[in-house]
Amino acid sequence: MPHPNIQYRISNIILFLILCLFFLPKIIFAQENNIYGIHLAQPHLEDLKKVKELVNSNGGDWGYVTLVIQENDRDKNKWQGIFDLLRQYHLIPIIRLATKPEGDNWKRPKIEDISEWVSFLDSLNWVVKNRYVVLFNEPNHGSEWGGAVDPQDYGKVAFAFAKALKEKNKDFFLMLAGFDASAPQLPPRYWDEEMFLRELFNINLSSFCANFIECINNGLISGWSSHSYPNPGFSGSPYDFGRGTIRNYQWELELLKSLGVNKDLPVFIKETGWQRDIRYSIFDIGKDKIAQNFKIAFEEVWSQDKRIKAVTPFVFDYQSEPFLGFSWKKFNEDDFYPQYYLIQSLPKQKGQPEQDEKGEIKFNLPNELVEQSDYSFKISLKNLGQGYWDDKDYKLKIKNTSESLEFLSGHIGEIAPGEEKEVVIFLKTKSQGKEKISFVLEKNNQEILKSKDWYFDILALPSLKFEVFYWPWGKGEGDDFEIQIFDWEEKLVFKEKGIIVKNGMGIVSNIKNINLSDLYRVVLIKKGYLPRQVYYVFRPKDNLVKFKKLLPFDKNNDGKFDIKDVLTIFYSFTKLGKSL
Repeated sequence: MPHPNIQYRISNIILFLILCLFFLPKIIFAQENNIYGIHLAQPHLEDLKKVKELVNSNGGDWGYVTLVIQENDRDKNKWQGIFDLLRQYHLIPIIRLATKPEGDNWKRPKIEDISEWVSFLDSLNWVVKNRYVVLFNEPNHGSEWGGAVDPQDYGKVAFAFAKALKEKNKDFFLMLAGFDASAPQLPPRYWDEEMFLRELFNINLSSFCANFIECINNGLISGWSSHSYPNPGFSGSPYDFGRGTIRNYQWELELLKSLGVNKDLPVFIKETGWQRDIRYSIFDIGKDKIAQNFKIAFEEVWSQDKRIKAVTPFVFDYQSEPFLGFSWKKFNEDDFYPQYYLIQSLPKQKGQPEQDEKGEIKFNLPNELVEQSDYSFKISLKNLGQGYWDDKDYKLKIKNTSESLEFLSGHIGEIAPGEEKEVVIFLKTKSQGKEKISFVLEKNNQEILKSKDWYFDILALPSLKFEVFYWPWGKGEGDDFEIQIFDWEEKLVFKEKGIIVKNGMGIVSNIKNINLSDLYRVVLIKKGYLPRQVYYVFRPKDNLVKFKKLLPFDKNNDGKFDIKDVLTIFYSFTKLGKSL
């Protein structure tokens, strides 16, 4: 958390004055992801939508959010729900571990606490493949480490946590705590960051890695967490250089290099920002100036440095002291300060973080279809990975080289991890032949999941002979018979009118849209008679069905026998009697 600096750094001022006298060419690097993010003190679910609208606006996607998990808040259901919502909103979490307050200090974490932390963190289905974890906070403040700064103790605890997490799952992306670069050397309450790091990097650890230099170089520590505040007084210029500025991370990386770190570390500026309404008017730069400072910092500094992967200013919403002056959300209002809307308006990159995509595509489809027909089938998609499957980024397609088929997938809708959903597919057959297709799920036009092969034959259109008699006697005759065929979902798949029946026999040729393994309901309709039906499984040929005798009781042709038919029959007999 921020710690005010009341000491001006003469070297920074001199450097700034020198730079003002000379033109410095701007070096532009291409960013590979959306670096925009925000720090949340507490992950209120209703805030996450506003966070998404801030960091994923204006072309942006997959921004970042820093969240703090305390040891007394390790509720799997709660945090899995938060992660699932972040997944849906395309927000990447950076998780900072914390203990719990004890009086004016934060309790020191202990090595014996590791197993519970590892078990909890590994039980969650993370949003993206990289599980970003920051190992506690500003240990060069005594209040953050049980009341007294202790580089040796922090080093041993941080190493033990990092080793245990990495051994549990290689996808944990671990970072040391962010440091207060403006803290003075006043032990045991404060330690200067450079002195702390030099002490930290001299600790003898283990054969796994001898010291933190080796831990960083071999990848146990994968990134650098920086608190790059614009000091003094959180009111410095975005054009300042060096330690204690928004470019503080540059000074830190140079220090690491001088200590023997030869790995190019990706940087996550986990905390930064200007304070508003400071008691000392000399530092109060005003809310509009703060917004402009953020714009300059993002556009001219952080977005131009390819080493920076995320910037999450402190803090989205804090409604009390001591951090009320850093809150982007107004006090007791649903509105925000100008920096929210100005940063929201800036153009951003579309990030594409790697996710662990796993799942199943299951189906039980027929192995015999007929030509010149249209089909709709259901297949099952089960999401077992990290991605939130939706129609925006995911498409269901088929792999097939035949020209005898046309395929159209229905919308997959939304399928969260752990969910299974049926998706309708549409298939149109043309000519006869043997076919083999498989279903594939693509994400941004890249295949992530493939089904087993579906083998089936496309056969000639079958015919149906049917036998029909009248009640109480007589064989069926006429040219106004109708056949309707319904599938097992009661969807009409075929209909033909004006069928000719002679001597009790009729025939329907070229029946489309059926497969030769399912049960169908075949309905016979004739005007003035109640409909008759049979259930039938079609064969490639020699299809014959026999209907029960037709009953002449549907006088109003509504397909049923009721009081209206009785009254019609009675009226007919009455009329006939009068005529006689």
